[in-house]
Amino acid sequence: MMNGRTRLRVVANGTMTGQRYIDEVLLPHVRLFRGAVGDKFVFMDDNATCHRTLAVHDCLDSEGVQRLVWPARSPDLNPIENVWDALGRQVAGRNYPPTNKNTLIRALTEEWDKLPQQLLDNVVQSMVRRVECCITLHGGHNPY
Repeated sequence: MMNGRTRLRVVANGTMTGQRYIDEVLLPHVRLFRGAVGDKFVFMDDNATCHRTLAVHDCLDSEGVQRLVWPARSPDLNPIENVWDALGRQVAGRNYPPTNKNTLIRALTEEWDKLPQQLLDNVVQSMVRRVECCITLHGGHNPY
C-alpha cells in the first residue's frame, strides 16, 4: 500500500484453501484493515483459485469488503507481482542463500522489511497506467 506495509505473512505448512484463506488472512487481517481505512478500501487479491471460492465471496460480502474486479490469469495487471520479483531477487542475491524452509522464511521476512517504500508506492501508483494499457491493448499482453 502507499506509505506503508504490513508484516509479511508466510503460509508455510499445507495448501492454501478457501477456508484457510478466510481464517488466516481475510478475517484476522483484511477485515481489520478495511475497518481502519473505511469505505474507500478496495481489496485486490491475485485471482488464485482459493481466493475465488463461494465461501470467500460470501465472507468478503458479509464484511463489506469491496473487491477489485479484474480478469483471471492477468498477473501483469497486479503490481504485487513486481514486488514478489524484487523480493525474490533480494533473497537470491544474499551472501548466504537460504538452504531450508526456516532460513528461506527468515530471508524473505528480512528482505521484505528492507524493500524500499518507494518501490511499493511506485507499483501502487502504476495501477492506473496498467489498467489503461490493458484497455488500449484490448486485454493483450502489456509491458508491466
